[in-house]
Amino acid sequence: MRRASRLAALTTTALLVGGLAACGDDSSDEGSGGGETFTVEHAFGTTTIEGEPERVATVAWANHEVPLALGVVPVGMAAANFGDDDGDGLLPWVSERLEELDAETPVLFDETDGIDFEAVADTEPDVILAGYSGLTQEDYDTLSEIAPVVAFPEGPWATPWREMIEINSAGMGMADEGEELIASLEQEIDDTVAEFPQLSGRSTMFLTHVDTTDLSEVSYYTPFDTRSAFFEDLGLATPPSVASATTDPEQFSGTISAERIDTLDDVEIIVTYGDQELVDALNADPLLSQMPAVANGAIVLLPDTPLGTAANPTPLAISWVLEDYVTMLADAADKAGAPAA
Repeated sequence: MRRASRLAALTTTALLVGGLAACGDDSSDEGSGGGETFTVEHAFGTTTIEGEPERVATVAWANHEVPLALGVVPVGMAAANFGDDDGDGLLPWVSERLEELDAETPVLFDETDGIDFEAVADTEPDVILAGYSGLTQEDYDTLSEIAPVVAFPEGPWATPWREMIEINSAGMGMADEGEELIASLEQEIDDTVAEFPQLSGRSTMFLTHVDTTDLSEVSYYTPFDTRSAFFEDLGLATPPSVASATTDPEQFSGTISAERIDTLDDVEIIVTYGDQELVDALNADPLLSQMPAVANGAIVLLPDTPLGTAANPTPLAISWVLEDYVTMLADAADKAGAPAA
């Protein structure tokens, strides 16, 4: 697996600037550092931030990866609640990044039952980043009583990785560094995908929440979910059947009756969470076994480990998982046979 250290070489300029931001006085009676006032627009309105924030807190999934990638260690962030195989509250690419920055683990917020507002307040942040999240209006209002909040730009849990970097870095006063980070990741993705031409244009569907005891319905992530949206970065394509079934940009999952499985004849590759038991169930089902991807064995199985977690692209996870993930997809493309006309 590629380590997150690859990112350090790609973002030297951003780290130098970010390192300066991380070195400010973090005493409890200090607010934001010097600099001009700036604003960030998001789904709940406009947030005004006074100067360059020195104490950055993040809530919800993966937002902490943006400041970390830019060399800024948050004062507090959400503990990992999926794919954390060693139980320390950190995903491996985050642990590696903290080691690279020679930083201690920030305060970890337990969000098992929702945002821990008291814990967030205790970190005395200058700004709270939540560009990829499911904040409600009530959550946003409560957090705003603690510090300026940067929420998601459009819909809950629907912020693609580029926009996550853009809006969170803007909230830190580091928009230019955020753009440099995006460019470096795009180049890494392009370089890796170029090694696997068999991926080009392959029609790929992300199955989800598959119940092997009841296959009367097929659930999937829509093109608006970040996992499915990442397929385009990897040279893959959204099946027309999936695209036409989902038009609401706030809908990140959908369901099709197994009786209409013939509508999914354009699916060449399936990506899903599961193991061989799931494959066996699909093959044994008289309807689902007719899907081209199932019949050809063109299935990418993501385990309940950090590898599976990283299929949801985030600033640090992309470099960590990219080569392995693309290789798995390429193996499935080879099994799919000749590309569809």
